[in-house]
Amino acid sequence: MKTLTTDLHPALGGLMIAFVLAFTSHSAWAQEGGGTDKPDQNRVGTAGAVELLVPLTARYVALGATTTSSLADMNGLEALYANPAGLVNNSGTSALFSRMNYVADIGVSYFGFAQRLGSDNHLAVAVSSWEIGDIARQSELAPEKSDVTFNVSFVAVGLTYAKVLTDRISAGGTIKIVNESIDDVSASGVVFDAGMTYVVGETGLRVGVALKNIGNQLQFDGVGLTRRVQLPSQPGNATVNAVKIESEAMEYPTLLNFGMAYTRQVAGAASLTVLGNFRSNSFEQDQFSGGLELGFRGMLFLRGGYEYVADSDVSMWKGYTFGAGLNLDLQGTGISIDYAMAPTDYFDDVQFLTVAATL
Repeated sequence: MKTLTTDLHPALGGLMIAFVLAFTSHSAWAQEGGGTDKPDQNRVGTAGAVELLVPLTARYVALGATTTSSLADMNGLEALYANPAGLVNNSGTSALFSRMNYVADIGVSYFGFAQRLGSDNHLAVAVSSWEIGDIARQSELAPEKSDVTFNVSFVAVGLTYAKVLTDRISAGGTIKIVNESIDDVSASGVVFDAGMTYVVGETGLRVGVALKNIGNQLQFDGVGLTRRVQLPSQPGNATVNAVKIESEAMEYPTLLNFGMAYTRQVAGAASLTVLGNFRSNSFEQDQFSGGLELGFRGMLFLRGGYEYVADSDVSMWKGYTFGAGLNLDLQGTGISIDYAMAPTDYFDDVQFLTVAATL
């Protein structure tokens, strides 16, 4: 067993590399309005693929988005959403399905499969899909709703690789293919996540850092951007011309997370975990969040969390979340069932249900 002293130096070195990568990333902090100071908020609402910021799993939501450091008993497929290095929690073959009832009758599904390869390597595939349904077509020429509809689709497919570097340090990365389509226009792109976790000896303290949604730009294209018009210099009886409108390219919503979690045994078989997280957003306000988890015999869990932003009036979320979880061992197969609720100001409360199995 290595001592705390011998593990601390490589951990600090890894975290320093993450710091350097984060603060030299052009897409996240080298632009006007980005970074931790944010001299202005003019970039709010100008990012693309913002569905990447919407949480997908119950335990993550119930704990106030504070699981960047991961937790020792957390399913690897759920842990990788906050930090790809959390996939090392997977102890064998795992599958996960999560369902969110989002606002305006929108459903969001998230499912994945993970496999441990040897003792130190882990691989996972995860897919998130939005179910928005048919939307009545309206235009400037026909503003009234009609029976003609169109579809909207948001899909993200991610491949994650994580590795145990030492008995206390893990690292991971995710490559995600993002596709958005609205009627007859669409956009596709590739983004990356990277992260590390560090377990501080036997103290019960865990630390994590993750940089998410690193990519170039997202730009829509398709026949829906083609218009048939007459040029100003043409006579009235001239043939119309097909003109293609070029959409504006959008940056991805890059963010940087720092998280800590401390677990302590209390009252015999009970455990208490305190979590904290800081998120620096490149297109939104910075967020501070905290969470509490009370566990009983490693089977039943009660959870609560709170996210703080300086200007809460621009968000539909009330800030606080809560939930519960149940872990079962059925003849060697681990089953986890987690529930979370996130209250909102203007819509019905958003609910999450996540079910995972590990062989």
